[in-house]
Amino acid sequence: MNAPLYDTALLRLAATIPHLGRLEQPDGTAEKRSPACGSRVTADVRLDADRRIADLGLEVSACALGQASANLMASHAIGRTAEELAEARDALAAWLAGERGDPGSWPGLDQLARARAHPGRHGAIRLPFEAAAAAALSARA
Repeated sequence: MNAPLYDTALLRLAATIPHLGRLEQPDGTAEKRSPACGSRVTADVRLDADRRIADLGLEVSACALGQASANLMASHAIGRTAEELAEARDALAAWLAGERGDPGSWPGLDQLARARAHPGRHGAIRLPFEAAAAAALSARA
């Protein structure tokens, strides 16, 4: 019997997303949508003098998988660079697509392993990383 797609741990992640709420006067903002499922994530970032994420604000409208992914991204985004977020975004996308055997070095992403068999959900899972990376990459100096 296959393990259920949603379990208590995943639902707990989905229900406890850190950094919810938009930032006032962010250095960078990006909104990403998944046309397949209608999920949407908006990310606001403020960078410190070393161009690392100092503050993060999220608005998440997604399924439990997208929300869980938002939790995993947001829980470890502070102190990261735009390049680190982009690397995590790309590794996650490749893992979900079956192009690599692991989700990369971002903590906790292996908790989404069961979703690999559900390509229709991949867009929602990628959105938080896509939005945060785009916001950080677009941040003004």
